[in-house]
Formats: sequence, C-alpha cells, structure tokens
Amino acid sequence: MAKKESVEISDYERQRQENIAQRDKLLRQLALDASAAGLGPGQKPKPAKPAQKKRLAVKKIKEEVVPRRTSSRIAGIEADSEVAKRKAEDEYVAAQEAARVKRQRISGPLDLSEVQVAGKGWDKDDNSFRDVFRRGADPGERTFGEEEVKETTDKELRALREKMSGLELYDGFEPNRIKITPERIYSLGFHPAGDKPLVFAGDKLGNLGLFNASQPSSSSPTKKSSPMKSEDHDEESQDEDPEPNITTFHLHTRTISSFQFSPHNPSHLYTSSYDSSLRLLDLTQSSSTEIYAPVDDSLDEPISGVEMDPLTPHLLYFSRLDGCLGRVDTRTPDTNTDIFRLSEKKIGGFSLNPTAPHFVATASLDRHMRVWDLRKLGKHAAGGGGGGGGGERSPALCGEHESRLSVSHAAFNSAGQVATASYDDTVKVHTFEGMGAWRPGRDLLSAEEMAPSAVVRHNNQTGRWVTILRAQWQLRPSDSVQRFCIGNMNRFVDIYTAAGEQLAQLGGGGGGGGGGGVGGGGIITAVPAVAQFHPTNDWVAAGTASGKLCLWM
Repeated sequence: MAKKESVEISDYERQRQENIAQRDKLLRQLALDASAAGLGPGQKPKPAKPAQKKRLAVKKIKEEVVPRRTSSRIAGIEADSEVAKRKAEDEYVAAQEAARVKRQRISGPLDLSEVQVAGKGWDKDDNSFRDVFRRGADPGERTFGEEEVKETTDKELRALREKMSGLELYDGFEPNRIKITPERIYSLGFHPAGDKPLVFAGDKLGNLGLFNASQPSSSSPTKKSSPMKSEDHDEESQDEDPEPNITTFHLHTRTISSFQFSPHNPSHLYTSSYDSSLRLLDLTQSSSTEIYAPVDDSLDEPISGVEMDPLTPHLLYFSRLDGCLGRVDTRTPDTNTDIFRLSEKKIGGFSLNPTAPHFVATASLDRHMRVWDLRKLGKHAAGGGGGGGGGERSPALCGEHESRLSVSHAAFNSAGQVATASYDDTVKVHTFEGMGAWRPGRDLLSAEEMAPSAVVRHNNQTGRWVTILRAQWQLRPSDSVQRFCIGNMNRFVDIYTAAGEQLAQLGGGGGGGGGGGVGGGGIITAVPAVAQFHPTNDWVAAGTASGKLCLWM
C-alpha cells in the first residue's frame, strides 16, 4: 500500500484556515448568547386554518324515474331462458320509451317558475329584468285616447283636448307614399306661410325634400268623367294613381341636422350639417350658398343645430358635436365668427329665447341642461360648471340641471320655458320667471330654481335605427296655450301642454284617416320620430327613418 505523501501548507493557506476557524467560533458564541437572551428564532406558529365557507343548500332536482335493473338470479329466473330474454327485451323497450319521452318537444305553455333548473327563485312580478323587458315599444298600443278626453272634468282642458285630438291624418296620399327624402329624416319643419302646408325635411345623406300638401291627389279628383269616353279609356284612367309631387335637393354631403327659416325673410332657409358647414337656401333666387365652414377643409367639426337671432337679422348661432357654440355674422362670415366652448362632450341641441335671444339653453351628452347669458363673456374655468375649458372665453353660466342620463335636446318657447327630452325616459319643462329682467352676470340659479316645473314619463329609447326624439314647441299658438309635440315609439305623435298635461295622441286611425280616434298606428308603419308644429296653425308633421312623411291637419 502506497504511503500518503505529506503536503506542505503554505503560510497563506494556514492563515486563511485560522481565520475561518475563528469566524465559526465567533458565530457559535453569538448564537448561544442570543438564545440565552430569548432573541433566537422560536417555534414557527401553526398556520391558521382557513374559514370554511358555509355550503348553500342545493335545491334537489327531481330526476325522472326510469325502470331499474333487477337481478334474475334473486328473482329465480334461470339464465338464458325464455323468461330472461323476455325480461331483457321489456327492460330495453322501457329504457327506449323513457329516452324518447325525455327528448320529445314540449308544445304547451311553460311557466318559468316550474322549469327553472338553477339560480334564485323566479318571481314574475319582482325581478331585476322587469324594467328592461317592459321598456321596449309596443307598436299600435295607444296610451291616450277618447276615454281620457271624455273623463276630463276641466272644461277648458277638455275643449283643448277635443280640438287637438280632432286633427285628421292627411288623406291626399297615404304616409307610405309620401317619401319626402331618400334616407332617414333627421330634421323637419313647416314653411311659416299659413295659407299652404309646405313641409321641408332633411335626411341622413344631405338631401332636402319639399312637399306641398295642397297639391291635387287621388282622393281629390279635379276632372269629371265624361260619358263620351270609351270603356277602355275609363279602365286606363282608373288604373292611373298619381304619385305625390316631391322635390329633393342635394345640398350637403352629410346629414342635415337642423334648419330654420329666417324670421326676417321667409324665403331664406338656413341649414346645418355634419359636413361642418352652414348654407343659405334662397327660394326666390333658386340658389344655395355656403355661409360658414372651417378655414381648414381637413377639419371635421359636425354641426348639430342652427338658429337665427330673432331680433338681429344678421346673427346666426350654431352648435357643434365637440361641445362648442358658434356665432357668425352673415355679412362678414370670414372675419366675424366666435366660437365658445360650453361642454367637454357633445351638444345635441340648443335654443335661443325668442323674446330674449341673449339667453341660450343647451343640452349635452354630459347629462346637463344649461342656460347661458351671451351678454357677459369672460374666461370661465372648466369643470362641473360646464364653462369653457382651459380658461377659454365663453358666456356666463346662469344655471344647470343634471338628469340621470344624457339630455338630447333643449327648446325655448315664447314664454321663456325650456323643454328637454332625456334618455332617462322623461320629458321635462323648466319655467324661469322674469327671465327678461335678469341682469348680466347675475348669481347662479339654485338647484330649486333650475328644477323642472313638470315631468312627463315618456319612452325615449330610440335605439340605433330611429332618430332621437325631441320635444318641439309651437312658436306662436293662436290661442296662447303653450304646447309641444314629440314622437312616440308606439308609432304616434304626442302633444302636451307646458304643465305636462297630454292633449292628444295622433296616429293612423286604425285603417282610416282619423288621427285622434281609437285605433293603433294603422297605416303608419314606422315610428314618426321627427315631429314638428307649424308656427301658428294647428298642423303637425312627422318624419320616419325610411324618409316617409305623416301629416295631421
């Protein structure tokens, strides 16, 4: 066996090993001292047991009873005998029948409380889906009619209800034949002339349609039949059914969102569009000229509404979808245009007070209806007050009212009242006493002063394919009773007073022409969403998503 050779250790290695030994000794001594002082690591605490969740009682579902297999040996049946074979065949037939019954379609009525297999107990009168299910439209279902008129005890209100409910659907042509625009109607109105019902409508693609309801129609023949005519000619004339005379112009490249006749010149019609422009249509000169558009053609600033100052014939106001209000001088539009930031979200509609046009009401996507004073312009901080963002110049805020959901439109009447329609299924009327005497820069109105004086429950859930419902006042009613109209999702047009009392529900009269009589939508086959009064006469027009016109006179 070979001897191990002794290896000499260098001085450096010897010193290193001594240092290691000294360090280990020091560490052991520190551990002993810490243990004696009670500072050493103790026993690890036992982890707490997680709380056991209480098991919910599972509702047992009754299973269908099927024939159970039985033992032939216990029953005393000899294997491979005829009896055993018949027993197996009977069991197979019974199993097949049970499977067939289980797969069979149920053709009778089902009660959801009896067929529920999981979840909380179902109560048809108390469940979280009840309000959602009952929100939709019910075409032809009338909510106001002859019974409500007969039960009215107030003589003046009853007379007014009878008057408005007596409006008849225009019988010259059926609504389905009066296609006033090629596409969905977004804006509609009457020419202010009171001798002839002239209806104008703007659609989704920038078309403006004109219809004269005084034109001869199939129901009002102008020629008497002559006995000298042959039978063949009579048959041909009977087959002829004249079409309504409708004129359409393509004025804009995108939706005509609003239009207004000039209060100073009835032959001038101002139109606004999502193509970011304002145009003037001169009916006497048969021309259309651009009044306003962004300086940079690449800018996309859709315009949602337009109104002319009733006291100043050259001032035109407009609202944009980016939350701005504009004012343009039609004499020098290139140099005299002011833009005010009023909201961080889109302004769906605005309105000037007819008697005090320096007051403006706006409705926006941020759920607020606001009233502004154009006499006092300044820098207002952005925030809850809705003023111009970043210290931009804007009108003074008079007050604001917040709804639960977005407000679609705000409209002033000649009495200084504002009507709004909101997606919280309400139509509200706000009354401001003595508005004409308000001084510039007055204090903000309190929540009580901005609160609505009347609230009407109304289905405003239009969805994607129906134009937004807007409450529109009659500008100058002949009897001085303030009233407004608004489309109804059940294919009617509702008329209300400023106090929120319903006057009429205009429809198709079942299958005839009556508007206020009993019956469903009748020949009105779509929602007349865009409704408008004639400024002075008791005429009501409404347009549908297919470009059709309904007219009551």
